[in-house]
Amino acid sequence: MGVLVYYATGGADSGVPIGVTYLAFNAILLAIGFLLIGPKFGAKTIYAICFNSVVLTVLQKMIPPDLVGLMDDKLLSAILAGVFCGLGTGIVFTQGGSSGGTDIIAMIINKYKNISLGKLVMFSDMVIIGCSYFVLHDIPTIIYGFVTMGILGYTIDIVLSGSKQSSQIMVFSRKYAEIGARVMEDVKRGVSYLEAEGGYSKSPMKVVMVICRKSEQTNIFRIIKEIDPDAFISVGSVMGVYGRGFDALRVKK
Repeated sequence: MGVLVYYATGGADSGVPIGVTYLAFNAILLAIGFLLIGPKFGAKTIYAICFNSVVLTVLQKMIPPDLVGLMDDKLLSAILAGVFCGLGTGIVFTQGGSSGGTDIIAMIINKYKNISLGKLVMFSDMVIIGCSYFVLHDIPTIIYGFVTMGILGYTIDIVLSGSKQSSQIMVFSRKYAEIGARVMEDVKRGVSYLEAEGGYSKSPMKVVMVICRKSEQTNIFRIIKEIDPDAFISVGSVMGVYGRGFDALRVKK
């Protein structure tokens, strides 16, 4: 929207700076997001919006158009823009914040509907890019914009899925109680003790089951090795985990 206002008001000659429009639109969206998502979201997003507004205004004047030799290669520019913007936006989403703009709209919808943030950002931006035809009257530029948004949305989903991947760990050990207690105390993850029986020995035993983020696996393995180096461990990837400490289940009743 900032780019559209910039070109609609005169572009390089007398156009309203993108950073100014960016700040104005985000002030409205931020108020809505603050009410619907919460104050923690608002604090992080205010920082991102203010920082982006200043950087967009300053760098737009400082960076030459042909800085890295891509001035005439719109396709490669569109691809690189989508990748870098997707990485940055994805990192912001993993920390519970937003960089403003359509990110806020995406987070609000995602709170109530189980739709990926990447797809929501992509669809919102594609609508805006489509509207740019009425200002720019340049179909190739709009297509390059669609390419950027498609790559951006896909990159966001890759970053988010990587940060939210979960594992199911099964631990077979006679020291199950000690292992379970340490996991709950040090990793802050709940455990379940499952009743089992050895197929060969026919002796009863308990199995420790833990569901955790992949980033927490190393700490759990360290605890197991410290308590029982001979423990038998099975690890499986989990497609989705819903409930306390993980993702919220958003479906219609």
